[in-house]
Amino acid sequence: MSPKNKIKLNILRKKLDKIDHKLLKVIKDRSEIIKKVLLLKKYKNEIVDKKRISFILKKIRKESIKKRIDPKITNKIWKNMIGAYIDYEKRNFKKK
Repeated sequence: MSPKNKIKLNILRKKLDKIDHKLLKVIKDRSEIIKKVLLLKKYKNEIVDKKRISFILKKIRKESIKKRIDPKITNKIWKNMIGAYIDYEKRNFKKK
């Protein structure tokens, strides 16, 4: 890689780092809401709502196409995020 391209790469990486920082803030905010949602669930089988998941993924696909984002990327991100929050809810579910 040329020295000029290395400089450009570093600039782009710094921009990615700033975006990552913003994403962490959004994930923290989302996690706080998930904690509140979990408190409303009385039974562990209420954690996974397949209809809601399907609705979310369809909505994200539609928005991705509208915003010219590769829907395969956003689908993978949302599926992983949903899975991570389901895992979180299952680990933190403390009802009878």
